[in-house]
This record gives sequence, structure tokens and C-alpha cells, in this order.
Amino acid sequence: MTQHLAAPSTGPSDDAPGQPTGWWQDAVIYQVYPRSFADGDGDGMGDLAGITARLPYLRDLGVDAVWLSPFYASPQADAGYDVADYRAIDPMFGTLLDADALIREAHDLGLRIIVDLVPNHSSDQHEWFKRALADGPGSALRDRYHFRPGKGADGELPPNDWESVFGGPAWTRTTDADGTPGDWYLHLFAPEQPDFNWEHPAVSDEFRSILRFWLDMGVDGFRVDVAHGLVKAEGLPDLGAHDQVKLLGSADDVLPFFDQDGVHEIYRSWRTILDEYPGDRIAVAEAWTPTVERTANYVRPDEMHQAFNFQYLSTAWDAAELRAVIDSSLGAMRPVGAPTTWVLSNHDVTRHTTRFANPPGLGTQIRTPGDGELGLRRARAATLLMLALPGSAYVYQGEELGLPDVTDLPDEVRQDPSYFRAEGQDGFRDGCRVPIPWTREGSSYGFGSGGSWLPQPDSWGTYSVEAQAGTEGSTLELYRAAIAARREHPGLGAGTDVEWLDAPEGVLALGRPGFVCTVNTTGTPVRIPAPGTLLLASGPVTEDGATFELPADTTVWWTV
Repeated sequence: MTQHLAAPSTGPSDDAPGQPTGWWQDAVIYQVYPRSFADGDGDGMGDLAGITARLPYLRDLGVDAVWLSPFYASPQADAGYDVADYRAIDPMFGTLLDADALIREAHDLGLRIIVDLVPNHSSDQHEWFKRALADGPGSALRDRYHFRPGKGADGELPPNDWESVFGGPAWTRTTDADGTPGDWYLHLFAPEQPDFNWEHPAVSDEFRSILRFWLDMGVDGFRVDVAHGLVKAEGLPDLGAHDQVKLLGSADDVLPFFDQDGVHEIYRSWRTILDEYPGDRIAVAEAWTPTVERTANYVRPDEMHQAFNFQYLSTAWDAAELRAVIDSSLGAMRPVGAPTTWVLSNHDVTRHTTRFANPPGLGTQIRTPGDGELGLRRARAATLLMLALPGSAYVYQGEELGLPDVTDLPDEVRQDPSYFRAEGQDGFRDGCRVPIPWTREGSSYGFGSGGSWLPQPDSWGTYSVEAQAGTEGSTLELYRAAIAARREHPGLGAGTDVEWLDAPEGVLALGRPGFVCTVNTTGTPVRIPAPGTLLLASGPVTEDGATFELPADTTVWWTV
């Protein structure tokens, strides 16, 4: 077992007196998409050795933990979210020894490591599934997945009307050994991703073993993919006419394959395992639920530690909407004692620099670049707002460089599986997965010596770490300063509340102990009283005595 970080001492948070906090309560967690972070062997694909070499950069950025998207053995039908072996590293990323070295180096630098866990489905190349197909109807291994006979006179119709998130039926028919059509199997995502049957005890036993394997390796936690999936309604009932393929529905949506109450028993059993290990190991839910109140169910005291706040990610750059989602998010998490999380971008959505460059209402996957200057200004302001809020914040690789989405990738280079399936997700996730730039020039702008698995724009070097490091006013230096100030200021970090202060329409002013954050979401400057001493601003500002002019789309931090 690798060495592990000692658990930090706990103490009361400033705006929740007497409430103990673990490291995750106020952590800034950096998401690494391994394919696109750094290439250590020059094959054009990011890998674990490349990540390890760049860990000092993340230490200097000031983050507390690094979350790694999947690096397990996989046919890569869905960029590693189709896992063939949960205890092995895909050769494109390295070996178990590379994973061990990464964990050790991270801990030596004071960083924690969170790994992805994909429990809703496996790859169709997983040994269980391959044997289930080979053994044919009646195989005991088929009970570990959802195999069903079809409907119709000859079983030619799927067992129910469920649709795949990636488009088309959520069922694929098998072929028996004699060449005749056989049973169907369920896959809520790609056909190469058959869903596990979590009613089967072998599935539960296997994942408890997988948890222990990686905890013994020294990882500090797990980000649980499709945490709201796993359990399906008894009998797999038809859904009827419904917009099924969206992961986040309305408050009235009760889908028989998502957010079923039975998932919580699974996570309670996982929590007992996590609590056996030293160093505050955690679980983070990727739970797409219709309300933040439903999300809070995943982080009750005996379940997971954090859950992604997708409602916040999908909120427009609008003062009233932001205030409403901040209030509802804090209000939902307060009763269960869990930290609220805040996130603006990830590997599945258009980068917020580009989202905010476009008109509101276009969703989280956008195909047009919009006004890049406006988008960056709003993105910087949104970052300071996010880092001012109580709880834990997530940063997606490259957002600290102000990277926009690459919206003009040629169709022939796209690799997002949903792009090739009609009527599924938009399928333009490749735009946020283009490898990040480290240098102004050179092969793939310093990503690696052998090019880049997705083409990088000609302008990429201007966004590079080399171009921005030490440059006053750069987005990278803004992130470094903000994360450092967040760590040092006693009023920032963990907590459960904000105080809303009077502000003009379109402006947010929120207070925390000894701190005020002012945000102008409008397109015009607004003059307001200066609440204290200027600490940090997302853009140029000029103080003018007792009042100051808050520029358009700008956030300012104040000590009071």
C-alpha cells in the first residue's frame, strides 16, 4: 500500500460555528482528463506519466486535490467510461506502477487523488459480459446484467421502450451460438456499455472489492459516475411518450432507470468501507437529479461526502438566477450537513468561457464561438463568484488558462461516441477535450512530443501556461491569486451561508465573515459604495473614494 496523507485537523467553520469540517468541505478540486492533460511518451495521447510530471504545476496553482477521469483498461468506446478491467490501467495511459508513482508523487506534494469509478455499466469486453454471451441463455453470469427476452411474436421487439442517453433504443439483441437472434441486454448509454444488475449480490461484492483495491493503492476518494443510475425500477416498466435522453429532467420526472431510492443502500454500504481507512477518504456523486433537494439525498451523513451541483453549472450569467440557485443549493445541503459544491465546466459540457460568450438559453453544449472577449470577461468574473461561495469548488483542466471550447473541429476528427448516434446527446464534447497548451510553440504546444490526438487551434499558444505564468492580469495568475486568497482569508472556504447585501438590479453583493463579493452581471458599469479594502478583481477597476465603478461583467473581492 502506498503512503497516505495524514488527515488534517478539523475545526469549526466561520459561518457554521461548532460544525466540524473535513478537507473536502472547502477543497478546490482540479479535474484532469488524462487523454488531454500531458503526454509523457510522445504518442499523442495523454498518460499517467505526463500527469505525474505536471503535478508541481497543480501544487503551485494551489488546488487541494486532483480528480482523474477514467484510466482503466478499456476498448475506449466511450473514452474509458466503458471499463473492461477495474483493477488494470489501459496501456495507452501506462501501468499500475505508473498509477502508484502518480499517487505517491501527489501525496509528496500535498495533493490528494480522486479517481473515477464507473459502477452503472461495464464494457462489453468485461470478462463477465463476454462469458455471459458465450455461455448463452440460462447462463448465471447473465443475471449480473439485464438480459431479457424481446417482445413480439419472435422476440423481435425490445423488452421495453427505454431509450439510450446516446440515442436509439436502450437495448441490443444478442445472437445465439446457432446464429439465431437471442435475448436483449440493457445499456442506458452505448451498446458497448451493458448495465450491471445491482440486485445481484455478486455485483455488490465486486465493487466493494474494487473500492478496497484502490483505497489500498492510496487514493483519497472516488468520483462516482452516473451515481443516480445503478438501480432500476422493479419489472423495468415502460415509460411511455417522454423525452428520455436528457440526464437532467424537471422536478416532476420520475424515471424508472434514474434516481431510484434503492441506490442509497449501495452508498451506505460504501461509506462503511471508506470510513475504515485513515485520512478522510471520500465519495463524490455525479448525480443528475431534477432538484437540488434530490441531490442532497446522496450526501446524507451515512452516504457520500459531496455531489456535483449541476443546477449551478447550467445557470445563466444573470444575477437573479444565480442568487436563486445559490440559495437553493445552500438550503438543500444545510439539513444534511454536506458541503455545497460549485462547478462551471467539465469534460461533458462546453467550457463556460464559450457558454458565456453566447446568448443564454442554448444549453450546455454549444456549437458557436460567440463573442470570445465577452465570454472570457464573464468567465473570469464567474470564477471569482464561485470561489467566494461556501463549500467546495471544482476546476476543469484548462479553465485556469481561459481556454474556449474548440467549436470548429472537422467532423472527420471527432471522437465523441454520441456524435455518431442520431437523436442522442449533441455529441460535441470533443470541443472541451482538446489537449491543453503548455508552451507558446512546439509540438502540440508542449502537450507532448508526438502531436495531439485532437487538433489544437493555431491560437492555442497564446493561452499556454508559458505565456501566462508570471504575466500580470493573466487568467492563470487570477486563478492562482484567488485560490491563495481563498485559502488564507478566514471568511472563505467551508460554510453554509451567505449574507445578501443591498445592490442595484443586475448586481450581486454577498457577505461572509470579514469579506464581501460584488458581481456585476450586466453589460454596463454600475457605481456602488466601496464595502471595504479591495482584495482581488476579475478585471481592471479603479477605486474612487467612498464609491467605485464596478465594470460590466466583473467581480471584485473586498476585505471588511
